[in-house]
Amino acid sequence: MTKPVLLTGATGFVGRQILRALLNEGKRVRLVVRTGHDDALASQEGIERVVVTTPDLFAESADWWQETCKGVDTIIHAAWYAEPGKYLTSPKNLDCLAGTIAMAQGAMAAGLRRFVGVGTCFEYDVSVGDLTTDTPLAPQSPYAGAKAAAFLALSQALPVQDVEFAWCRLFYLYGEGEDARRFVPYLRGQLEKGEVAELTSGKQWRDFMDVRRAGDMIAQVAMGKVTGAVNVCSGQAITIRQLAERIADEYDRRDLLKFGARPDNLVDPPRVVGVPTVL
Repeated sequence: MTKPVLLTGATGFVGRQILRALLNEGKRVRLVVRTGHDDALASQEGIERVVVTTPDLFAESADWWQETCKGVDTIIHAAWYAEPGKYLTSPKNLDCLAGTIAMAQGAMAAGLRRFVGVGTCFEYDVSVGDLTTDTPLAPQSPYAGAKAAAFLALSQALPVQDVEFAWCRLFYLYGEGEDARRFVPYLRGQLEKGEVAELTSGKQWRDFMDVRRAGDMIAQVAMGKVTGAVNVCSGQAITIRQLAERIADEYDRRDLLKFGARPDNLVDPPRVVGVPTVL
């Protein structure tokens, strides 16, 4: 019997898609979820799984993680504090960083074979525009800084202990389960109500990807051999305006798009596009 994959963040926007992809591949899973949130997994039926609950996985000790990781082959660590409008500057990012290091320490002691973490494109120097895994790191927020710190620490510590390490950097995701405060749900909500969507100029170039595809790619990384940084992205540049118009065309309501109604963010990079990693 194959060893299970341990997944954190399985009830989240990205994590639920990773879980779906793992189940589609017939993988045994061990899920670490926040106490009271395991009901969100009820829709996933007919699978062999173990659910471990904790009030706060980022507050658990290395010893707790060593016990939790016994018999596990691979960790996919997708959990992190990600409340829209707050996560970029929240001090909770430091808690997530410390908790991730404790997790890795426990996993190493338990004899883990492979660790796959989930990072962000904003670890990079985004002024470059087109981002490869060789682009220098230059995080500009507590969130991106904590992610980059986790990557740097684990990329050195895990391989020394013969643990394979991969770090999946996400770009701009949208799709099923997305928080209503984010751009695409806001836009669809306004269009469905027949109300005006107030937007910026929309001139920024971005790399958008459906979260289902991202979940597939992260699961593929976990089941594969690639190590180091991995760009989880489409590699296709599209402006925010073009994306908004594409969505509005589904409703035949481009007239509801009011570009320039909101000021552009002067510190928002003009172009953030990834160069996909070959898996």
